[in-house]
Amino acid sequence: MTSTLSDRQAVWAFALGCLAVTLGVLAHLPMFAMARAMHYHLAGMPMDNLMLGGMILILLGTGIAAYGLLPRELAAQRAAAADIVVAAPEDAPLSAAHWVLMAVLVIALIIDVMKPASLGFTVPGMISEYGVPKKTVSLVPFFALAGTVTGSVLWGWIADIYGRKASILLSAVMFVGTSICGAMPSLAWNIAMCFMMGAAAGGMLPVTYALLAEMMPSRHRGWSLVLVGGLGAVGGYFAASGLSALLQPIFGWRILWLANLPTGLTLVLLGALIPESAKFLLARGRVEEAEAVMRRFGARATYVSAAVPTEPRTSQALSGLALYGKLAALSICALSWGLINFGLLLWLPADLVAKGYPVSVSSRLLAESALIAFPTVFVAALLYSRWSTKWALCAMIALTFAGLLLVLRLEQAGSGSPVLPVALLIVGTNGIIAIVLPYTAESFPLRVRGRATGWIAACTKAGGLMAQGLTISGAALSMVTSSLIVMVPTVLSLVLVAWFGRETRGLDLRALDA
Repeated sequence: MTSTLSDRQAVWAFALGCLAVTLGVLAHLPMFAMARAMHYHLAGMPMDNLMLGGMILILLGTGIAAYGLLPRELAAQRAAAADIVVAAPEDAPLSAAHWVLMAVLVIALIIDVMKPASLGFTVPGMISEYGVPKKTVSLVPFFALAGTVTGSVLWGWIADIYGRKASILLSAVMFVGTSICGAMPSLAWNIAMCFMMGAAAGGMLPVTYALLAEMMPSRHRGWSLVLVGGLGAVGGYFAASGLSALLQPIFGWRILWLANLPTGLTLVLLGALIPESAKFLLARGRVEEAEAVMRRFGARATYVSAAVPTEPRTSQALSGLALYGKLAALSICALSWGLINFGLLLWLPADLVAKGYPVSVSSRLLAESALIAFPTVFVAALLYSRWSTKWALCAMIALTFAGLLLVLRLEQAGSGSPVLPVALLIVGTNGIIAIVLPYTAESFPLRVRGRATGWIAACTKAGGLMAQGLTISGAALSMVTSSLIVMVPTVLSLVLVAWFGRETRGLDLRALDA
């Protein structure tokens, strides 16, 4: 932590900002507590001066914390960073430091994924408390997803300026601030706060992947990205459903947002276990600290201007139909994932409540589904690293399709347990999102790799925006109709990935640039 906070504008400003944000959130709790007799319903209640003062503290505190973490002499840092590449050699062994880093980043991603995953469990309560139709409440997830799109772009820029570790700390401070969504008396304020929450959460996955790619040996990089991303996604959904099952019957739906306070502060404390980026330290001229980090992780730094070009082992240049066919296949795969994850799975808790399940029971059933999905993440990582990158992705798409078929059967039967269908959907969709971004990064030439990966990441959010846009427009789609609609791009993506996909396991990526 000392390494991260040194050479910044002001360490005291970051500490002061964290304190101000925390106090601002605590200022909202008295009004929440006063609503206990009404099962914590705050709709229509006026915001008192303490709450208004708390909101001002949060805004000021976030700005002060961001200023405190800002490095000095940015222009020189950015110029130096452009010439530096840090990566571990292919044959470097895994050390305890690698395993600790992966464990910490899994926890960070669980906290991150838990925020948007909680949306589905708050929807039934918002519909009931605010007395508005489903299409109106759809504005909440719509703007949350729009926030994640904004955050995906914003945090990539922030991470380059602040460094990987500091950007995670700043994201955690914003998580703490957005917990006041649970005390907002109007739907409009909920929408605004959820946009901020999405913006805070949107960049965590790209920053995590960038940090892992720099620290992990190349032969372990693929499966480690799949494992960390998959465990974070499944763990986030399990945490959201578990908290909903335990706390929502007692405190109402708002407690799922107020939980951002302790989880966000936990993420700030976990920052002590996350190493600072060696590339960032070298660009800052802090060579000794960078060398210490690289020794821990077996990484090496090279300079672009001094690099000696070498010929790849094989020539497999991508162009024409091979290039655009693969891009189309992965784009449709990402869109179908967004439609399921931010469409079917997001509305599933509300659908179960509409069928007569109590909130606690529906949340428990979905938590059990997520628990079943946990071991399969390890299977996905094993398949990706030991069997086939291409066919591992196809297997996850096929599992997702099987889950859609079982959801369709469940809806048509009108009875039965949703545990197995939802478990298959969680297994399949989390396998897809854990694999598709690493696979994309390994599938395209360097000249378009960054743009292709960014485009596929955007498509995952676009699928969710499409799903919520349909609901906002007033299209009353049943789960049966929704399942049938989503099956089309899912099957199409399976066919296209099988056709245009290329095996990348053991491939020298320079071959794509030949």
